[in-house]
Amino acid sequence: MIAVHAIETTGLTRTFGSKKAVDGLTMTVKAGTFFGFLGPNGAGKSTTINMLTGMIGISSGTARLLGHDIATQPLAAKRLIGVLPEDTALFDRLTGREYLSFIGRMYGMAPRAIQSRSDELMKLMELAEEQGKLIVDYSHGMKKKLALSAALIHKPKVLFLDEPFEGIDALAARTIKHLLNDLVARGVTIFLTSHILEIVERLCTDVAIINKGKLVAQGTIDELRLGISLPGYDRTENAMTLEEIFLSIVANDEPRAHTLSWLA
Repeated sequence: MIAVHAIETTGLTRTFGSKKAVDGLTMTVKAGTFFGFLGPNGAGKSTTINMLTGMIGISSGTARLLGHDIATQPLAAKRLIGVLPEDTALFDRLTGREYLSFIGRMYGMAPRAIQSRSDELMKLMELAEEQGKLIVDYSHGMKKKLALSAALIHKPKVLFLDEPFEGIDALAARTIKHLLNDLVARGVTIFLTSHILEIVERLCTDVAIINKGKLVAQGTIDELRLGISLPGYDRTENAMTLEEIFLSIVANDEPRAHTLSWLA
């Protein structure tokens, strides 16, 4: 039986001392969805991803990936996912090729499959000429592309991407966008966090917004638009951008300085 939901959380909570970084998060992500997970800095986005991928423990609540409980069935869940964390944390003393081989072996892939998929990934990410270079000598963008390759090599069913376009040049970003859309078309679920809202708006079919650890909105962009009313905004003349939707939901009502006093 194919799981209807790629991700299901119920009351998902993570505390650090007295602080609740994620507070009772309950949401579902349909399988095959390009899902954007948004929030201001410190809202709990990375903490949520770290719990969903088993990188940190869950304080309370549950999380299921394609029907597998991440706390009680961690290996079954992790076999199905690929992860590109914001901090790539690669093994700097390996070459790019050695790193992909290592990741493939950790997933139990056959040597021939590791080699052929590494060849394709290195070529697609324009790393083929750098595959023999130590990772420590890679640029930031090259490390991002290698980390994405490692997240894809075992053909995951759910792909978690935390700021995947940070430090990536325009040409590489275009290649990656085409690749991600192709993955979704083939049934892969993508869970994306990014502060570049224009990219999220172009790529994602569904979004959720978290603020101060709590889920404050979820739905398609059109559904979120219907729930927002701004002074002077006419729905019939123009559509709200995702940035406008985001700011209307999470922006603090308190006035903020828009310049520095010493520049006046």
